[in-house]
Amino acid sequence: MAWKRGSSGLGSQRNRSTGSSFPIVILIFCSFLAPLIFFVGRGLYVSTSIDHNVSSTTSSKQGLDWRERLALQQIKPLLTKEVIDVIKASTDDLGPLSLDSFRKNNLSASWKFVGQEIEAKKSAADAEVNKPSQIATTDSKPKVTRGKHDGPVDGDHSEFLDSPAKLARRQLRERKREKRAADLVKRDDDVTVKLENAAIERSKSVDSSVLGKYSIWRKENDNENTDSTVRLMRDQMIMARVYISIATTKKKPDLAHELQTRLKESQRALGDAGSDADLTRSAHEKMKAMGQVLSKAREQLYDCKLVTTKLRAMLQSADEQVRNLKRQSTFLSQLAAKTIPNGIHCLSMRLTIDYYLLPPEKRKFPRSENLENPDLFHYALFSDNVLAASVVVNSTIVNAKEPEKHVFHLVSDKLNFGAMNMWFLLNPPGKATIHVENVDEFKWLNSSYCPVLRQLESAAMKEYYFKAAHPNTLSAGSSNLKYRNPKYLSMLNHLRFYLPQVYPKLNKILFLDDDIVVQKDLTGLWSVDLHGKVNGAVETCGQSFHRFDKYLNFSNPHIARNFDPNACGWAYGMNMFDLKEWKKRDITGIYHKWQNMNEDRVLWKLGTLPPGLITFYGLTHPLDKSWHVLGLGYNPSIDRSDIENAAVVHYNGNMKPWLELALTKYRSYWTKYIKFDHPYMRSCKLSE
Repeated sequence: MAWKRGSSGLGSQRNRSTGSSFPIVILIFCSFLAPLIFFVGRGLYVSTSIDHNVSSTTSSKQGLDWRERLALQQIKPLLTKEVIDVIKASTDDLGPLSLDSFRKNNLSASWKFVGQEIEAKKSAADAEVNKPSQIATTDSKPKVTRGKHDGPVDGDHSEFLDSPAKLARRQLRERKREKRAADLVKRDDDVTVKLENAAIERSKSVDSSVLGKYSIWRKENDNENTDSTVRLMRDQMIMARVYISIATTKKKPDLAHELQTRLKESQRALGDAGSDADLTRSAHEKMKAMGQVLSKAREQLYDCKLVTTKLRAMLQSADEQVRNLKRQSTFLSQLAAKTIPNGIHCLSMRLTIDYYLLPPEKRKFPRSENLENPDLFHYALFSDNVLAASVVVNSTIVNAKEPEKHVFHLVSDKLNFGAMNMWFLLNPPGKATIHVENVDEFKWLNSSYCPVLRQLESAAMKEYYFKAAHPNTLSAGSSNLKYRNPKYLSMLNHLRFYLPQVYPKLNKILFLDDDIVVQKDLTGLWSVDLHGKVNGAVETCGQSFHRFDKYLNFSNPHIARNFDPNACGWAYGMNMFDLKEWKKRDITGIYHKWQNMNEDRVLWKLGTLPPGLITFYGLTHPLDKSWHVLGLGYNPSIDRSDIENAAVVHYNGNMKPWLELALTKYRSYWTKYIKFDHPYMRSCKLSE
């Protein structure tokens, strides 16, 4: 009854207020029904598009906790709690945790899961299948940017959208990561290049001749079993000597005699063999017999301490023998470098005899008017070696563009003066001019004017050169034996400091050593601007060698006060001298001053390079290195392209090209300018 009254009351009320019922219905619909329809529709859309069920973005805190629980639920069976804590702490700013962040390589490679590639391929296939529907969706709705956690997740599913701020931060992080990776790669490349360049620079200062001899990369070391028999026999012989000594000490003469017999047999079988191929057939039998005796000796005599002592003593003895052999080798190589080969001595004697048989009118060279013409190209060559001088002149003329403008001034000693004249009378240098003089006929060059001549006549110098009062003179002085070279006793070697006195009418002259070969036209040297300097030469110093401190005694105050120990040295052998500047600066007077101060050899050893470095200090202009390449007389590792591109190659060192100990690989540059079919050459048995 009450209900009916309520109904009737309501009806009567509705009837009374029919004019305002429609706005109330609209208000109720907007307030309650429209949001309800939206959420239901949104839920239906989400459930039909993907299997995710998420709350509204307005309750982001609850949704975030829910997704974290879902991700942790998926990860807990796979990772420990400590690892999960580290991941959570390091990814707070990357959005909620989910398994997709692992599957899509967002973490490091160490967090990849097995089967990841398969799921990636499956996702790609699904994307191809659903492509038309995606296109339709894109056409009908605005494009939505999805986060990096988009994609299916097992169990409960969810979908969320990245805000523009998060998207911008993620893109910024990715750009920073790429830039950091690129910087690290570039830094590694720069470090690698620096290390390679440093290694290349260090290798330049290494004596490659030693590396070539003892390198572990030699062919015989490619196989560890190569020549194993030879090495085994040598080892057996060493142990046999050890056991012979021990057997003698322990009074076992029979065993010592047996070991001695086997040792002699092995020595005869081994002989001079350097490889297994050189061994005789009996070598293997001798090796087996020696092995049996050594086994017996080991059973009876082996004492670790005693064997070690014997081996150490043998090692010390071998070291001493090696040192002695090195001293002997140094002495013999220096001796070989200072001797004149038989063939060259024969050539000089035959030419000398024939020269003095010539009538005086036939001993003169043509074009003598060119000798004092300053407009021509003048060369100074001081030598007592006929064959070497002929190569210098011949190679210069062959490569000259205008041979008629070249003038050669040769100076020799009394012994070789006739031979030098006779050779160039028989073999004139084409259209070039040549003149030969005798140094002993320079009357102005005497001991009262020249300090070197006065010092060479002193008793101290004669004792230094010719007397061996002490028994260990040769062995103790073998390292300094090169300073006892006979050429230092000859004024031919010191005449280079008197060029203006020898050629007073000339303005410029090119000085050449007799151990060089000219490979290009040298006329360009006369047009090189020396910038007011006296000497034009190629510098020889590298990173730490061929500097002044190698040639001069810087413990002496005169040297230390006037010169820089790190100043760069230069080379004699091809030097352009400005004789006008020479006279102006009194270069010969400077040389005399320092030579007088060095009478007791306290400033430098004997030679001409140290006084040359002192005399022309600050007065030398460096020439391009392609003009003059040195080292063919001692360095086997010169680049072949450097040699072939050089205007002059220099055989400085002991291994001169006319000696048997010459470096074979460089000898052809010298021998191609020799006429081996010449009658004098054949009669003296000089051949390639």
